[in-house]
Amino acid sequence: MTRAYYGRDADHAYFVGCSQGGHHALMEAQRFPDDYDGIVAGAPANYWIGLMTGELWSGLATTKDPAQDLPREKLPVLGAAVLEACDALDGLEDGLIDDPRACAFDPAVLRCDGADGADCLTAGQVAAARAIYAGPSRPSTGEQLFPGYALGSEYFEQPGGRGGWGAYWAGITEPGGSTADFMRYSVFKDPDYDVLEFDFDADWDLANNRPIGNDQTLGSALNAIDPDLSAFKANGGKLISYHGWADPLVTANLAVRYYESVIAEQGGIDQTTDFYRLFMAPGMAHCRGGPGPDRFDAVTALERWVEDGIPPDQIVASKMVDGDVTRSRPLCAFPQVARYTGSGSVDDAANFACVDAD
Repeated sequence: MTRAYYGRDADHAYFVGCSQGGHHALMEAQRFPDDYDGIVAGAPANYWIGLMTGELWSGLATTKDPAQDLPREKLPVLGAAVLEACDALDGLEDGLIDDPRACAFDPAVLRCDGADGADCLTAGQVAAARAIYAGPSRPSTGEQLFPGYALGSEYFEQPGGRGGWGAYWAGITEPGGSTADFMRYSVFKDPDYDVLEFDFDADWDLANNRPIGNDQTLGSALNAIDPDLSAFKANGGKLISYHGWADPLVTANLAVRYYESVIAEQGGIDQTTDFYRLFMAPGMAHCRGGPGPDRFDAVTALERWVEDGIPPDQIVASKMVDGDVTRSRPLCAFPQVARYTGSGSVDDAANFACVDAD
């Protein structure tokens, strides 16, 4: 079509997607490395079996035991406590958590001293929050199967009051949505399967190894976690990935884990950043939204890298409210982070520099 319309082939081919689109973006880089010159993979749901299992784990954490029901009304309390513990660790109290991994928060600090109350968590609610942060593990060995949700993903304002966990894990009566359907129809092939019975030992193995024909399994077909991007790199491909630290659906910890697996496969970060860079967005939710700056142009950064050979060290993100920019901040090539230079507005990206984490 390009040749027919323009009279010549396209100069370059690009793939841009977020969430399931980010999943497909990494599938392209791993399985079809010659398809695209440049790829943007946003909030990639690339470990599909792990994601479905992690979502089920979180849903069960708040529903399987009635004592662990975590009402949506408690999320602002939990979110405020997390922010109080973690916000200032980067030297700036700005309502954003720069890197949740640097914060050692335990929801037990909110445990009610006596009866349940609006400003505290019961022992069961503490256990539910801990489970969501921890992620699923094998009961038999304690092995973590999939990373848990990052601190700061619990609560943020959103129309309808269901931002953060309120859209998925809190205030629900049973795990549902894509997770339940996936387990019933794809893994167990039983529309009446009760997800409350999921075994995080045997059924995890079943989910990954369920044969689907053509010598494939659900895991081999749906997971895009191969760290070997050497063919994509050899073809001259460039890959930009981004993820919001406050993502309450596809945990941001997954993006970090995959990026670090590629670094290990490539033999070092320098051998990776020459073709693949990750940008973590403090306070950004799933693809967009959340309290942090969430609008940025990764496509232009990719074009400059592919077409002009200029790799992106940072991408400036903005927060828009009613059409106006209220804050901007550089998103730094991971593992670097943005630090305030000490003068000027803390809402202006020009007053921040990308530096190595403390």
